[in-house]
Amino acid sequence: MGALWIAHVTVTDEEAYKKYAAGATVAIAEHGGEFIARGGRFVQLEGKERPRNVVARFPDVETAEKCYHSEAYQAALNYARGASERELMIVETSE
Repeated sequence: MGALWIAHVTVTDEEAYKKYAAGATVAIAEHGGEFIARGGRFVQLEGKERPRNVVARFPDVETAEKCYHSEAYQAALNYARGASERELMIVETSE
């Protein structure tokens, strides 16, 4: 089954976060991930609102998790730490 990588983000340092986004984009692509939503319009219905929301599709949960733990993604993530407040989860799809 496929998987979605869902991130809810408040960026606090735009310049550092741009470096994260560039590196994360490469790492996600290297693991077969593709973005299906990236920072577009949203309607918050419940919970804490984050102005940036990102969804990427992966072949399966294991591949998405492998991407997160990869050297390339962890190097990118170093730029996001201290430059954002975020939640990230992987959800298996029913397809």
